[in-house]
Amino acid sequence: MGKLFYNLGKKLGPKLRRAKWLWQSIAGTEADAIRLEHEVGRDLAREIGSQLQLDPQPPAAHILRQVGSSLAACAANKRRTFTFEIVKGPEPNAFALPGGFIFITRSLLELCEQNPDELAFIIAHEMAHVIRGHAMDRFISNSAIALGSRAAPIRGLIAHWLRTVGVKFLESAYSQDLEFEADTLGARLTAAAGYDPKAPAKLLSRLAKLPRSANHTGLGSYFSSHPPFDLRIERVNRLLNQ
Repeated sequence: MGKLFYNLGKKLGPKLRRAKWLWQSIAGTEADAIRLEHEVGRDLAREIGSQLQLDPQPPAAHILRQVGSSLAACAANKRRTFTFEIVKGPEPNAFALPGGFIFITRSLLELCEQNPDELAFIIAHEMAHVIRGHAMDRFISNSAIALGSRAAPIRGLIAHWLRTVGVKFLESAYSQDLEFEADTLGARLTAAAGYDPKAPAKLLSRLAKLPRSANHTGLGSYFSSHPPFDLRIERVNRLLNQ
């Protein structure tokens, strides 16, 4: 595994950008790529655990995992697995790691009012970033992994990378196109799992009406860094009407 990333970095160096095709070709089959991606995500998740405080309160964790399991059952590729964790944080936030490790703050859970239909869309949106390869692309396109030496174990590279870029890097939004793509697949997963297909538009419409100050207090950077609510609502409604 360490040799894989060493060779990857050696071949591409600082030009390692948007290289999903190379990652898959080096890994071999799709099953190999998914397995290796899960290993990368697992080590990242361990490092996240050392930086953020997990919130193990049973009722909230049960809701999250119940909704997450329902959504995961509807994913087309059954080789993928997903795990769902709540972390403590002062503002609403969520992010997905390669391999299907989804983290959501308790404040975001509360912002959804623990409504299973609305929560399903938030979780499905993050799952979509994994399914479409956005989460892995974000990792392999970061030039930090190209700096690894032959002697550095993969876990050491991952831990160093995450300590360097910080959790805020993972919490930041993707490009507008990728966020819209995640909305589309997220809305489809939400409906396929039996949740209210109108929940995405309802949640976004409700959030759009919440007061926002200059420092985004209340909604937090998670929503402020995504595309505008009106555009997201328009696209989700268009999908519902198709």
